[in-house]
Amino acid sequence: MSMGAYDDDEHERREQKTRVDADFAEERSEYRGSLTYDSGDDADALLDQFRELKQE
Repeated sequence: MSMGAYDDDEHERREQKTRVDADFAEERSEYRGSLTYDSGDDADALLDQFRELKQE
């Protein structure tokens, strides 16, 4: 087969490989609970730490 020749089998293989199953998008999950996070240091403390690192 020459370069650039159309290969029907290769076309079918790639088509099968790139199919996307979008059925999962129909059902939405409902999550219940709470979310907590640690915001860490305040902005002034972070700026002080940055200045210290910058001086080193």
